[in-house]
Amino acid sequence: MEILADVGGRPGLDCKGFCSYCYFKGVKAIEPFGCRYCMPFKKGCDYCSRAIVEGYPGFKPLETVLFEVASKCGGEIPDKVTISGGGDLSCYPDLLQLTQMVGQGIVPVSLGYTSGKGFKTETDARPLIDAGVNEVTFTVFSTRPELRHKYMGDKKPEVALSNLKIFCENCNVYCAAVLIPGVNDGPELEKTCSDLEKMGAKGLILMRFANCREQGLILGNEPIIPGILPHSVEEFEKIVTESSKRYRLRITGTPLWDPETGAPFALARYPEETRRLPALRRGATIVTSSVAQPLIKAIFDKIGDNKVNVLATKKDVGCLITIQDFLDLDKNDIKDTVIIPGRTLAHDKEIKKVLGMDGRDRMVVRGPERLTVDGEMSISMTHQEVLDTEVEAFTELIEAINALGV
Repeated sequence: MEILADVGGRPGLDCKGFCSYCYFKGVKAIEPFGCRYCMPFKKGCDYCSRAIVEGYPGFKPLETVLFEVASKCGGEIPDKVTISGGGDLSCYPDLLQLTQMVGQGIVPVSLGYTSGKGFKTETDARPLIDAGVNEVTFTVFSTRPELRHKYMGDKKPEVALSNLKIFCENCNVYCAAVLIPGVNDGPELEKTCSDLEKMGAKGLILMRFANCREQGLILGNEPIIPGILPHSVEEFEKIVTESSKRYRLRITGTPLWDPETGAPFALARYPEETRRLPALRRGATIVTSSVAQPLIKAIFDKIGDNKVNVLATKKDVGCLITIQDFLDLDKNDIKDTVIIPGRTLAHDKEIKKVLGMDGRDRMVVRGPERLTVDGEMSISMTHQEVLDTEVEAFTELIEAINALGV
């Protein structure tokens, strides 16, 4: 049993200020997108109107977080507690006390994303480790203090990096870096990878910078950094591949890829594993992202005998597809049963209306919550775990097509 201790917090306000590349920088009030959690007769719910913009009122009081954890545990001792939230954990004023109370000296504690910008001394990590922290995800961006200061707004980068080193020496640490062309890629990335390897970090998650709607900015705040052209998907994949070869550090990327496991969509890279999937008896159209489309198509080409066609939207990430992306699809290519990503940010009734604009009454079905894992998840998984996860998800998808397809 793994428990999430959600401390809340607001991006930009409870993290010592926005990083220059932050996805949430400049976000204004938005209309609800609609999602899988909405009621059939109403567009908008807590998730698609508040949660996706991390719309917390601020950090939660310690007592509230402890009460929520106790409710989830139901009197049992959890196997692991992950502390996370919308702000930066190093800025949460009761982080040490919370860690001590949920860990109780026996339960392993994982810290979700922290940049270290809120640590006050160079050794704040030590009491957290003593309290049970054994895993940390740390936003590093760069190990050069000047770059952290300029692009992350880190007023004490040496303090943050000192605590990162302590975590690396005592915990499983997975670092993260959003890659901005000409800033922290190239020689700067080589320095970061080399430094992290020496510190003892377990891995580095490289994140492609998003600066326009197609790359995932759906909150009306594009561009985040005017004038910056992010790496293409192909360029980014090459950076991940070459970095992974050069260092012992486990390096993955999002949206692509994990050289060690083949994720995302490892089944496309290991087609012999598709023999574990059930037979496909009916057909459907699958609507997905531009990154996922060729990989999902390769999987169904192996098993589908042309029963399924896979269409790409103009969006790099499937769970950030909105109603606008459906408007842009060519209806002539769409069968009468349409499978969409489970986490699509649009209301079911609205999607059905848009896909029926040519007069055909199509059935719209949400697929599994996820069909694969990205680099943020696969970095701590084995090759077999990734394949097993995908086989389970694609089995669910194929069963839905067999039940509802044409």
